[in-house]
Amino acid sequence: MNWTQFLFRLIEPVVPPRFVIKRLLLLIPVLFGVASVVFAILHLAPGDPAIIIAGQRASAEQLEQIRVELGLRRPLWEQYLSFLWDAARFDFGQSYSISRGNSVRSVISDRLPITLELAIYGQVAGILLGLPLGIISAVKQDSLTDHVTRIGALTGISVPIFWSGPLLILLFSTYLDVFPTSGRIKSTLFLPDTWTLLGRELPLTGMITVDTLLLGNTEAFLSAAHHLFLPAVVIGVYSTALISRMMRSSMLEVIRQDYIRTARAKGQGAKITLMKHGFRNALIPVVTVIGIQFGTLLGGAVLTETVFGINGMGLTIVTAIGVSDYPVVQGTVLTFALLFTLVNLFVDVTYSYLDPRIQQ
Repeated sequence: MNWTQFLFRLIEPVVPPRFVIKRLLLLIPVLFGVASVVFAILHLAPGDPAIIIAGQRASAEQLEQIRVELGLRRPLWEQYLSFLWDAARFDFGQSYSISRGNSVRSVISDRLPITLELAIYGQVAGILLGLPLGIISAVKQDSLTDHVTRIGALTGISVPIFWSGPLLILLFSTYLDVFPTSGRIKSTLFLPDTWTLLGRELPLTGMITVDTLLLGNTEAFLSAAHHLFLPAVVIGVYSTALISRMMRSSMLEVIRQDYIRTARAKGQGAKITLMKHGFRNALIPVVTVIGIQFGTLLGGAVLTETVFGINGMGLTIVTAIGVSDYPVVQGTVLTFALLFTLVNLFVDVTYSYLDPRIQQ
């Protein structure tokens, strides 16, 4: 049994493998479209890419070398096909400014875990807080709790990250001196490149809180959690607000259905009825929002990393655009697109599990 058969047997009790294959095939035209748009935007930009990358003072030999490396001497259709082939192999060449001389793949593999860690913490915080707040708000409709929750959710959605980030830094770091202003761990703490499992040395994940736990370094873990708390809160506030509002409206619709009244008429308790019959049905539209929300979190990470000085994918793409490091820009944009499509694939699978009629 190869790994593909093992994977399909693993998911078969949850969702038919044919449904997953169809969704995977639909990802191909999406990624093809994104790659084509990225190629078109970078090649329609005014100016010579070689001069933009190397600078006005670069010698003719340097400019010619960059043109050859980027394939700019070839016809446009040949450049386009070559770019698609390289994108399919996830090979975007070398970085010219962000990490000069290193491959874009290594740059992304170093910084992607940083952004994923931040986005995951923000999403987890949004789910853990947003779902119960939405349910409570729906059950206690038009009560003081409902009004406070709705005002809080509306405020969370309305406040942009580029404003809430500096505000939290000003309050908790500058005035109260409770949290650090930037970074992922105390500057005096250093982690090795590998950790040991059953006598074998394995590479670390790149996620600072996970790595410190794998290394069993409690002091480093507490320092990492301390540093990442504010950035995760900034991302999580928006996610919490949106999920709680969606959960409230969905739950309000569900608890007015006939089957809920029937269950209550048969003597079933209110809490059991709500969680057994109402929660799963109310969760279906919320799962869709959570999937779309993850893409927003990745976009929010661009701003959050810039505000808090965290060297992840967000700060990398901003810097790469500023210094015209085209290969890095192409690689990071396509990586974000791939992540977003994979998350939506996971949402489709979850959606079909909650409502099997979707599989038809």
